[in-house]
Amino acid sequence: MTAKEVARWFLLRNDIEADFGDTDLITHLKLQKLLYYAQGIALAVFGKPIFDEDILAWKHGPVVLSVYEEYKECGSDPIEVIRTEDDDRILEAMEADESNRNVLEATFTNYGKYSAWHLRNMTHDERPWKETALNDVISKELIKKFFRDEVIEYED
Repeated sequence: MTAKEVARWFLLRNDIEADFGDTDLITHLKLQKLLYYAQGIALAVFGKPIFDEDILAWKHGPVVLSVYEEYKECGSDPIEVIRTEDDDRILEAMEADESNRNVLEATFTNYGKYSAWHLRNMTHDERPWKETALNDVISKELIKKFFRDEVIEYED
């Protein structure tokens, strides 16, 4: 999956949740942090990324450039989900891959409940963002090590 497809999954998943409860729409800032946490969980648990694109250390935390370009026009406003023909393919692909589905559901459950600014502040307190120069790529190995050592209760 691409980072844009994973981002779309989060938007669709949140939209489904919003239909049944009191869930706020996702902003671009929050979406970027959910991508970072999903990548960290995937790397720590399965040893492989959920998407291949790099994550950059920007001023307000981790950012995937392709997703930034896709949603930058939203600014700090919630991203409105307008269904497309491609959405069913994305949902089916995630449903078919149990590992990815589990990573995304765990990320959505554990991090989706927080506000964008809370997630931003969390990332600023974490080694991957703190140890990477501004605008540089946060290495997947650094993300993996951080999540294995400090986030996921992992046993070999």
